[in-house]
Amino acid sequence: MTSNTSGRIGTIIRISLMIARACEGKDRDDLVFPSTNGSCVRCTRASKGSKSWFVSALAKCGLDPMTPHDLRHTAASLVISSGANVKAVQRMLGRASAAMTLDVYADLFDDDLTALADGIDDAARAADVFDL
Repeated sequence: MTSNTSGRIGTIIRISLMIARACEGKDRDDLVFPSTNGSCVRCTRASKGSKSWFVSALAKCGLDPMTPHDLRHTAASLVISSGANVKAVQRMLGRASAAMTLDVYADLFDDDLTALADGIDDAARAADVFDL
């Protein structure tokens, strides 16, 4: 694991813990980060030099610059790495079809092929298929 990768994992863990704390006491359909009047927070700019609430929050937390969409990709990558199937990821992201999810994240499902091949080998050995 490179130092850049371990740094990103540390960032992901810190963000996850912050979000978990922000979700405490909330119902499933509640907004995690509502605006001051309780509604959805307006769209944000995350470009360099922006003074948006999102960029300010990242700076206050000591996190590297990123966009809200980066967080979406991170969430998708984490659930894929934890073994989620493509349909579950599609539903989580709110996409109309699994095809788009596969187009974007196909390389993350490569480990599934290795696990599938190992499972087939194990099943074949257990059934003595190799002795035929």
